[in-house]
Amino acid sequence: MYDELKKAIDESKSIVFFGGAGVSTESGIPDFRSVDGLYNQKYKFPPETILSHTFFMRNTKDFYDFYREKMLCLDVKPNKAHLALTKLEKEGKLKGIVTQNIDGLHQAAGSKNVYELHGSVLRNYCMKCHKFYPAEYIAESTGVPHCTCGGIIKPDVVLYEEGLNDRTINESVKLIANCDMLIIGGTSLNVYPAAGLIQYFNGKYLVLINKSETPVDRKADIVIHDSIGKVLSNVIK
Repeated sequence: MYDELKKAIDESKSIVFFGGAGVSTESGIPDFRSVDGLYNQKYKFPPETILSHTFFMRNTKDFYDFYREKMLCLDVKPNKAHLALTKLEKEGKLKGIVTQNIDGLHQAAGSKNVYELHGSVLRNYCMKCHKFYPAEYIAESTGVPHCTCGGIIKPDVVLYEEGLNDRTINESVKLIANCDMLIIGGTSLNVYPAAGLIQYFNGKYLVLINKSETPVDRKADIVIHDSIGKVLSNVIK
């Protein structure tokens, strides 16, 4: 399968990577749905509830207690998957990355054209005056972080009950619709509307790299059930 994937990459001129939590778990960031994921751990409230817009507005302190402990992973580094994709972009083949992750590791690895469907923990804004605050400010604060104007600071991440950014969606659709190879990696494809974006792909090679099966396996031209970092680092040298 590795040789088949390498040949397909060599033949392709316009590649897009669509990635999920499995890309970041290899850097030590916990995912949500695996056996050891956040959804299978016990908390005062279910993580799905904590990470909702309603909970953020009503229980802001409890939200931030969870967020600082589980979502702010500021000391992690890009892994083999991130670095391989950066190399592919520098070669001119990879035209963009569409990610469901909020950790900023693709950019830390050097990737330039990254569309973050669910936002980023690295960006935080005052809900009152819109002043920007870095993630370090949130990490070093206690309780509910406030702006100098008195407003509450909110992470620029898409919570449950919130819609995705229209511009990000439109640019992602454009990328996927115009590429000749779409590599889907590290995602179960169970999170919508993000997972629905792959329906816009009309190119030659649909590649699926994930440790477990996904609903799209049967439609893909190449399917590899393995570590995304292992696969990409072996194929993109």
